[in-house]
Amino acid sequence: MNIGEASTASGVSAKMIRYYESVSLIRPANRTAAGYRRYDEADVQTLRFLRRARNLGFSVNQMRDLLALWRDEDRSKAEVQSLALSHAAALEAKAVEIAEMSSALRHLARQCETSDRPGCPIIDELADAHETRRLPQDCH
Repeated sequence: MNIGEASTASGVSAKMIRYYESVSLIRPANRTAAGYRRYDEADVQTLRFLRRARNLGFSVNQMRDLLALWRDEDRSKAEVQSLALSHAAALEAKAVEIAEMSSALRHLARQCETSDRPGCPIIDELADAHETRRLPQDCH
């Protein structure tokens, strides 16, 4: 099948298929005499695997590790579990960071609503040159 058909069958865009090939997540596609990429069912299955891994937020390097584990019939379940739990912990930490950022922005937005002064607390905070300055604790 050509790249468009592989894209439809796998749910991975043609652009991402080319990218995955460029970073060696998938093997280089076989080519027709005219130079068009050709994919088989095994390629499509790998692309589906990558799509699901990407949807779970795994990085390219993590997907590379997962692919190696998937292909290794002697893989350790503990190794797969460790990779998944490590990624889950990173996602949870990121969720806390995002919640803190959201809280800080909501706090600054409330200051804009209640302030009649000409300055803008959001712009002032973004323009503050002191990178180490933290928002008040009640912002978090």
